[in-house]
Amino acid sequence: MSNTIFRMIERGQYAAAIFDLDGVITRTAEVHARAWKRMFDAYLQSRDEEYAPLDIDSDYFQYIDGKPRYDGVESFLESRDITIPYGAPADGPEKETICGLGNRKNDIFLELIHEEGVQVYGDTVAFIRELRDAGFGVAVISASKNCREILRAADLLHLFDARVDGVVAEKKNIEGKPAPDVFIYAAELLEQSPSECMVFEDAIAGVQAGSAGDFGIVAGVARNPENRDTLLQHGADITIENFDEVMLIDERERVKRSPGELPSALAEESKFKAILKDQNLAIFLDYDGTLTPIVSRPEDAKMSGEMRDIVHNLSEAGTLAVISGRDRKDVEHLVGLPDLVYAGSHGFDISGPQDMQMDNETGEEFLPALDEAEEILDNRLAGVSGAQIERKRYSIAVHYRNVTDDDIERVRQIAENVAAKFDDLKTSGGKKIIEAQPAVDWDKGKALLWLMDALDLNVRETCPIYIGDDLTDENAFETLAGWGVGILVGRHGDDTYAKYHLKDVEEVKQFLRELTELIRESSDE
Repeated sequence: MSNTIFRMIERGQYAAAIFDLDGVITRTAEVHARAWKRMFDAYLQSRDEEYAPLDIDSDYFQYIDGKPRYDGVESFLESRDITIPYGAPADGPEKETICGLGNRKNDIFLELIHEEGVQVYGDTVAFIRELRDAGFGVAVISASKNCREILRAADLLHLFDARVDGVVAEKKNIEGKPAPDVFIYAAELLEQSPSECMVFEDAIAGVQAGSAGDFGIVAGVARNPENRDTLLQHGADITIENFDEVMLIDERERVKRSPGELPSALAEESKFKAILKDQNLAIFLDYDGTLTPIVSRPEDAKMSGEMRDIVHNLSEAGTLAVISGRDRKDVEHLVGLPDLVYAGSHGFDISGPQDMQMDNETGEEFLPALDEAEEILDNRLAGVSGAQIERKRYSIAVHYRNVTDDDIERVRQIAENVAAKFDDLKTSGGKKIIEAQPAVDWDKGKALLWLMDALDLNVRETCPIYIGDDLTDENAFETLAGWGVGILVGRHGDDTYAKYHLKDVEEVKQFLRELTELIRESSDE
């Protein structure tokens, strides 16, 4: 599975954020790396004409990055089996000691900063301002003793409620990363517990420290996507490439409501017009009960030619994908529009134009369990009139729409009991259906996020709309609550995370027509 395109942070879920400086806030990580390389290459050459120079891609990130300066010197020299005296922090840069070499590196770094200035990551600064506006406490940590000067030069010092850098660490005798102490002390200054704080780090030692401190979430900032796996392996809970992938969500919007309380999407034209002034729309559609009415037999759910034309016109006006519990090939055939993006089996199997493909390899592991469960269900439900077993690639749907009232509970119990025999399977419910699926953390909401990633849809510039009618669509509604738009068609017998409501398929047609016109009008302006 892909790392999802962004991470939602509910206001109220955390109270503060702690940011590393180099590589997360400022672009000084690359300057540090060059300073280390210049210092060590010269030093190694002075010891041995056949020296192997410092390799930034391996040596720097493994032995130096994120650590206090003298620890970095010691760690790298140990990797080369070089032993020299530790010395003292007051050692001049000409001294061949741990501290002397560290001070020599610092002089080179300051020269580079003086020559080149301090560049910052605009996405991080924008996110920090967003956090402050939302009432979050914000701290900066750094192993560097130049942190304050760097922030002042970049005009960022005023953005932080607390700062724990090399100067503070030395004064307070705080152990450096990968120990969690600098983060823990920053949390104390913010008057928050570690569990209430988010940590944003780009270094291996940094994510190790955040993980060791049991912080609420440790986000690895992988400016280079190739570093994602490394950060995850060393303690990051999640990774992001930049802060455009992170969005604050108002928790007040993430609540369930009765469908009867929802306004009709047809009455909200002005709100969709307002969205289109600032964002593009991406439309995600369920199939059964949304593009076609619910019918007694799933194979009879044929989409009308009128609806097909409406969907085709909307897909030409903007981004559109179909996400269904049906097998992908089945829903592709029923919709009959070859240029659309289709996610079948609740998002386990996705394909689209330009060779888009995501076949969930994890799902393949569950096929033996599904095969065995299907055989058991066939035998146990053989005598129940009206019960229908629909085998999909990655699930088994047991339909009881045509079962007598006296047998409904029996069918449900049989389906649940059979699935319970397999640790690899779980059940989910819908309208007159119970489904056995792989017991993995994947659903229509996560498929929607994967599609936004694959379609290169920036969440700051795109408002996703999901339209569906069933309980399985609640995963998508919940995913969008507070930042996108969920529209429930009809009712499914429970409260919903959807924002708006449409009565039936006929109202879906009307809404999609109107939405197409709004998108076209917006693109003409």
